[in-house]
Amino acid sequence: MSIIQDKYEKVVKPELIKTFDYSSVMEVPKIDKIVVNMGIGDAVFNPKVLDDAVIELEQLTGQKPIITKASKSISNFKLREGMPIGTKVTLRGERMYYFLEKLINVALPRVRDFRGIGANSFDGRGNYTVGIREQIIFPEISLDKVKKVRGMDIVIVTTAKTDQEGRALLSGLGMPFKK
Repeated sequence: MSIIQDKYEKVVKPELIKTFDYSSVMEVPKIDKIVVNMGIGDAVFNPKVLDDAVIELEQLTGQKPIITKASKSISNFKLREGMPIGTKVTLRGERMYYFLEKLINVALPRVRDFRGIGANSFDGRGNYTVGIREQIIFPEISLDKVKKVRGMDIVIVTTAKTDQEGRALLSGLGMPFKK
């Protein structure tokens, strides 16, 4: 059991029950999954760029990513339907908690001039999205092997019904929101 999972069970869960006055333990919000997505626009002109992104995402998450394809054609971007344009991983269970732990305790503090992440990137249903500009903030990525610095989107999907519940859950787990 990871540190974050343990913290959720022993500290955050009872705190949420007290704060939001849930009648059942099953109502308490929890993290359902984490989706890490890397969109690679250069893949339209050079499909080999996608291979590097797949390798990097696999190093970060410990899971083999799938390649996402364009859902429709856009002539201005020279994009055809079905062309590979990105890669993503959906993490659940142990891997999800270990990734979240690494994100909160190691990766985010390594961002230059880091003062916390914005607390208003919730979607209205308690899910939180954070965009990262450089994949090199993660310790697994070797600076020597990086051909191009890429960003990624990390979506934390919770079972919370409102943004307030989702924010309370994530800040209880140690997510560094701006004050």
